[in-house]
Amino acid sequence: MILMKDIVREGHPSLRKKAKEVKFPLSTDDRKIAEDLLQYLKNSHDPDFVEKYKLRAGIGIAAPQINSSKRIFALHITESEGNPISFIAINPKIVSHSVERTYLTAGEGCLSVDRNVQGYVPRYTRITIKAFDLEGNEFKKRLKGVASIAFQHELDHLNGVMFYDHIDMNDPFKEIPNSTPLERE
Repeated sequence: MILMKDIVREGHPSLRKKAKEVKFPLSTDDRKIAEDLLQYLKNSHDPDFVEKYKLRAGIGIAAPQINSSKRIFALHITESEGNPISFIAINPKIVSHSVERTYLTAGEGCLSVDRNVQGYVPRYTRITIKAFDLEGNEFKKRLKGVASIAFQHELDHLNGVMFYDHIDMNDPFKEIPNSTPLERE
């Protein structure tokens, strides 16, 4: 089980490295990493687990955040409308995206960043993604809103990019052209 002590923090070299593609069939270790990432997110939304293990809530976590340079991440999002979005993505990529941008008005956070970083992080409003599941089956999804933002945030982790790299530090709340702000409940 992943705990907060297992999540590396900003400044750790694994957060700035481009992660390696994963080979199929998955090794026992790679499968465990993938399953543990998703389980952490589920546990981080369970008040009993949060209190007992002092977990920070998350909607996404990538393998480099637990010091594993693999192209694996998990998302677990409960949105007010629609079904929860919960999946493991192995060797994920964005195959198309909208021209329109969005950003979270409250800014983004990260389990590897222990400070509040102010500013707008521009993201694509809608994306179409491809990735592989634990069995090596390719799947395709269309994501929008918070799910789209979270996918892009985690994909950045696989490429050694932190969310605050996208913020204009000279003007953190500068208007983002062709964008619609998004409020997170």
